[in-house]
This record gives sequence, structure tokens and C-alpha cells, in this order.
Amino acid sequence: MSIERDEVCIFIPTLNEAPTIGRLIQEFQERGFHHILVMDGNSIDGTPEIAQAAGAIVRKQTGKGKGNAIIEAIEIIDKPYVLMLDGDGTNSPEDAERMLEPLGRGFDHVIGDRLANPEEGAFTRLNHLGNHIINLMFRIAHGRDLRDILSGYRAFTLHSIRQMTLKETGFEIETEMAVEAVRHGQRIAVVPVRYYARSGTATKLNPLHDGIGILSTIYRLAKTNNPIFYFGIIGLLISLAGGVIGIYVVLEWLKNIEHLPLTILTVLLIVVGFQIFMFGVISDMLLGFHREIIRQIEELQNPPKPPR
Repeated sequence: MSIERDEVCIFIPTLNEAPTIGRLIQEFQERGFHHILVMDGNSIDGTPEIAQAAGAIVRKQTGKGKGNAIIEAIEIIDKPYVLMLDGDGTNSPEDAERMLEPLGRGFDHVIGDRLANPEEGAFTRLNHLGNHIINLMFRIAHGRDLRDILSGYRAFTLHSIRQMTLKETGFEIETEMAVEAVRHGQRIAVVPVRYYARSGTATKLNPLHDGIGILSTIYRLAKTNNPIFYFGIIGLLISLAGGVIGIYVVLEWLKNIEHLPLTILTVLLIVVGFQIFMFGVISDMLLGFHREIIRQIEELQNPPKPPR
């Protein structure tokens, strides 16, 4: 099934994107996309005025951060399909059809893989390494290889995005979207896209601060999506602490020096660590049972159509 352009809302969150936003909107209109929503984070460089003059619908977000822009936009979008991209000129409208095509084949969520074909200079070495580390962490914690979970170039059905419970207000929002898509069992496609170096706009991302925040989000959200990983890490660290203290106690005991309080602490740490790990195992079993029940309920609500 092909998707008509009138069924698509081009959604662009912006903050001080004056050098690029006008041309970006024009390129989408030239390709036949006329429903363009710009959610502006209170730019001070004239971005809203440029976007409106170019033909976009402009709304100013009430909260701060890219996450808030996405959360607020979801409430007002009324088209069945959404194509979201950054307004800094790093994403290409030429990839729009390629991004939307999987939705026509029944996929719920499409991620544009920037790492597959970046322009020279689009990533610093630190950013490129950080992206790979974050994607590896996500694959370990959530069991899916989505190639580029931090990509801001995404396509999704309005139903799938409203199915998500989004709370992150900053740059962690893409990570949360990926986690929620996996948690709800959505059909996710990854499409290689162009990624250009910035042209006239400064990055809002702090590699160290935001990188730590994103890794923290991946781990924190694993509590409900992969509890055996979340609690297993805690249990392992506590047990390791007990093991290290235990080695010291044994070495001292071989010298005929007894440390009764440390011996008790060693046993407690190992036992508590094991119990936390087992709690993760039990939580994982309950989560699997819950997902099976939800799947059966959805099958009852949407029974397969008999063949003609």
C-alpha cells in the first residue's frame, strides 16, 4: 500500500534553526508534502517567522527540550502518518519516500540510520564512538539491534506513537521512543539515510553530559523492559563487592587473623546480590507472561480476516 502525501504530517522540532529551516520546508513542499508542523522551543533567531513564511504551521512549545516538543506535538497532529526530522539541515527530504515506504508495508516505526552513510565531517570521532557504544548498550539491555537509536529522522503511524508512554523531556527522548517501540512489540524498520554536516547551526548536544544521560536512560528503562538485565547488574555488583571482601577475609584468615564483622558482611552481600538477581529472573518471567496475555487480548480484539 502506498502512502499519499496528504496523509503525512512532516514534523520538525526546532530551536534556533534560522539558517536551514526555510529551505528545508521548501524542499518538502516541492516534493508534495504540504502538511508541515514546526514545534518551536522559543527560538530567538527568527526561526518561527521564517518557518511560517515558508508555509509551515508553527506552534510554540510550553516546556523546554526536544522531548517536550515531541510530546506536545503528538497531541495536535491529526494525520495518520508522521515523518519527524531535525531542523538543522542534517537530514535530507530526499529520503522521505524511503522512510515512509515501510509504513505502507505494515511497519509501525521507522528509524533512519545516520551511521550507514554520513557525510565526511558530520560526526566527530567522539560522537561516532559514542553512538556505537550507546547502540551496543541498547542491544544488550533491550535485545534489539536498531542500528541508530539516537536518530532524529523517524517515521511512524500516529497510533504507534500515541501507544507510547513518553516522559523524557530532553535528548533522551529518541532512546525512550526506541525502548517503548520494543516494549509494545511494534514492527520496527531501519532505513539507511543521508546525514550531512551542520550548516550554520550549532549543536545543542553536550557529548559527555547528554551521553551519560542517554546511557542512564537505557539502563533505567530496562527495569520494565528487561528486568533480568536491570536487577542482574545490581545483584552482580553487590555479589562482586562481597566476593572482594571475602577474598580479603580468607587471606587474613590464612595469617591467623580473624575478621568476624567482615565475614558476616561478605555473606550478607553475596546473599543479597543473589536474591536481587533472582528477583530479576522472576520479574522477567512475569513480564513474559504479561506480554503473552496482551498478545492474546489483541488477537481477540483484532481476529485475522478469513481468506477470500
